[in-house]
Amino acid sequence: MRKAWIVASVAISSALAFVMLLVVGVYLVAGNLVNGVSGGAKSLAKGSVPAAYAALVQKWGNLCPAISPALLAAQLYQESGFNPRAQSHAAAQGIAQFIPGTWASHGIDGDGDGDRDVWDPKDAIPSAASYDCELASYVKKVGGNPTENMLAAYNAGAYAVIKYGGVPPYSETRNYVKRITTLSESFAAPVGRVDPSEQAAAAIEYAQKKLGTPYLWGGTGTAEQGGRFDCSGLTQAAYETVGIKLPRVANDQYNAGPHPSRDELLPGDLVFFSDDLTNSRAIRHVGIYVGGGYMIDAPRTGAVIRFDPIDTPDYFGATRVTEDGAKALPTTV
Repeated sequence: MRKAWIVASVAISSALAFVMLLVVGVYLVAGNLVNGVSGGAKSLAKGSVPAAYAALVQKWGNLCPAISPALLAAQLYQESGFNPRAQSHAAAQGIAQFIPGTWASHGIDGDGDGDRDVWDPKDAIPSAASYDCELASYVKKVGGNPTENMLAAYNAGAYAVIKYGGVPPYSETRNYVKRITTLSESFAAPVGRVDPSEQAAAAIEYAQKKLGTPYLWGGTGTAEQGGRFDCSGLTQAAYETVGIKLPRVANDQYNAGPHPSRDELLPGDLVFFSDDLTNSRAIRHVGIYVGGGYMIDAPRTGAVIRFDPIDTPDYFGATRVTEDGAKALPTTV
């Protein structure tokens, strides 16, 4: 159970709320002055890929120039949520969701043990990278962005990319290309300061209004639930007020944007906590950072929405929520 910082009285709570509003005001001014750069390096963000697969993704994500570890991670997350036993209704199998016919022609023995097993990430992850690079080679003479052309070939086939001289004018394909390239930013370690979210202040304001509300496991703030929340229900509702739809659970909310370091946190960033600091899929708690080392969160059954410190041993990391990042997330993983 995490240690809690409890507001001692209504007077102190009101004073802190006022201080937090001042922080938000300062943040808004600062946000107008910052020209930060969001983006991804070739290396993976801390814990964004489960530790069991991180080395494989880092290695095979550099197989050819059209892909990167972050892009490969985004594809695996989109396809299976890093579940090596995933199976779809369309018979797609494993962590990379190969259909049997594609696996038969493109699966490789990634770990050199003499077999090609679609259920083994040591084969499936290298096969996904190899297949990406094979598609990239098919469309390498096409003008435009080679990564986008590769993704378009993955979705619509290489012939369509060659025919149209780039990403074909199919809404499904264009949405797929944008979704994966955007999602890849949440798996890449930022190379510089990331842009502050314009919606962050309003999200904090919403959460502040819920201070003192009793926690409810599974709560999303509905009237039937008495307006109560659990941790991810609160963060989801706060950002929904500014038009950003986050996933329901905390470990998926982690992928809604790039990841600022601890000393780069700004009010409005989501902060995450886990008992396994190597695996974002194990995240179990989330709050909204408000500055000064504190967050607003819905901590646990028997507690109320309150201010808590973030600098605890289970602090995992943070996400600067972006509208495009949230839209890129799969609805089910």
